[in-house]
Amino acid sequence: MLPLLGLILALLCRAPLIGGSWEDPGQSEAAVLSIQLPEQPAREVNPFFLSLTIDANLATDPRFITFLGSTKLRTLARGLSPGFVRFGGTKTDFLIFDPEEKPTAEEEVCQNLLAKQDAADVCGFRSTPMDVIEQLQSQWPFQEMVILWEESRKRPRNTTITRSTVDILYDFARCANLHLIFGLNALLRRGNQWDSSNAQLILNYTESQNYDMDWELGNEPNSFRKKSGIYIDGSQLGQDFIQLRQLLDSYSSYRNAKLYGPDVGQPRKHTQKLLRSFLKSGGKVIDSVTWHHYYLNGRTATREDFLSPDVLDTFITAVQEELQLVDDTVPGKKVWLGETSSAYGGGAPQLSNTYLAGFMWLDKLGLSAKLGIDVVMRQVLFGAGSYHLVNASFEPLPDYWLSLVYKKLVGAKVLHVNLSGEDPRRLRVYLHCTNEHQSVQLNGYVLKMLDDEILPTLREKPLSPGSRLALPAFSYGFYVIRNAKVRACI
Repeated sequence: MLPLLGLILALLCRAPLIGGSWEDPGQSEAAVLSIQLPEQPAREVNPFFLSLTIDANLATDPRFITFLGSTKLRTLARGLSPGFVRFGGTKTDFLIFDPEEKPTAEEEVCQNLLAKQDAADVCGFRSTPMDVIEQLQSQWPFQEMVILWEESRKRPRNTTITRSTVDILYDFARCANLHLIFGLNALLRRGNQWDSSNAQLILNYTESQNYDMDWELGNEPNSFRKKSGIYIDGSQLGQDFIQLRQLLDSYSSYRNAKLYGPDVGQPRKHTQKLLRSFLKSGGKVIDSVTWHHYYLNGRTATREDFLSPDVLDTFITAVQEELQLVDDTVPGKKVWLGETSSAYGGGAPQLSNTYLAGFMWLDKLGLSAKLGIDVVMRQVLFGAGSYHLVNASFEPLPDYWLSLVYKKLVGAKVLHVNLSGEDPRRLRVYLHCTNEHQSVQLNGYVLKMLDDEILPTLREKPLSPGSRLALPAFSYGFYVIRNAKVRACI
């Protein structure tokens, strides 16, 4: 029998005790955690449940794609495998692939290193030279401002990407043991219909390289008019996806490739209307329905917002509305969070990249699994803004370590849990079977990479049977219940 894994988040001004009582008579009763031991799990999520994104805005200047040749960044990404890595975002619909375009000097350096290696040893090649990485890092703050400024504009500009851009992206995914999902440009139009000619150029190239990839078409079509002046209704977008599915089927390498979409924004009235129309028109050709969620505007979010149960609970309503809409139109279709983080607009500075963001991130993972979301793709592993998991110096931030522990400990089987004696909105508890491949617990150790290629050991601290678990205020943690003998976890 596998042990249980409890994920507990305390949003309290005082410290609760699980399974005990307060010594101070002036305090209220301790929280009482009631765990049911069911015969079957409540639900089971995708083995790739926690997945990642690389924002297509990294290709705004393709020189910076070379960051993905960093040994350290690949090592960090591999720590969160297995999973998907989505190459998408606003810039998706402004990238033009040109197989004849020469790569940038930085891409060429990385490409030459690849060319010298055996195909079987492609992940063992020397990383992008440190002088190239350091030069790019010195230029990154300015490039980051360019990216964020472009995203705030109504009309982003087109950018050309090369074969090297695709090569570096694919090799990053493969060497990190992640499966690449590549977003194609949906705003290339011929009249009202999607112009698939550029997608064909990409498919011709990726098939020639035997690249195993899945696909998307467009990003947040509910905002197309604002971003480009082009309006595409849901019915036509569905026809575009049917056209892409037919195109994929014409390639022997991609007949079995998955197609995901339509990556709509939050479930507001206009977006829901577009999604419903899309699903009725083209829902049959997609493998999972993808949508995006952010709690807040990164420019106005506050510390109090990040700790507010009211803010956290808005996600529950959004998920329920999305699942109901999908169930009404294409029953049985899996639903993914194709892009998500704390705050949109690149995140909230000094909040989205700190310890505080962990409450939103862990609660979103817990609720998603509980409510029926199959995959959650975190925006972003590395890139512009404040919601990244790894910063510009390739140092992992708090949400990275939380993701690493979650990945190692939390299994796919989700169990029901009851909480009484405390406000369940402020003491949030989720219960899973543990991951079949690791059963250790992080406790009290500073997590730091030993070098560019070695992640730290995660150490446990056992508690004796019958002991009380003290949970500090404003904290979160993972707790393994050994020898639980739960039939649902067999």
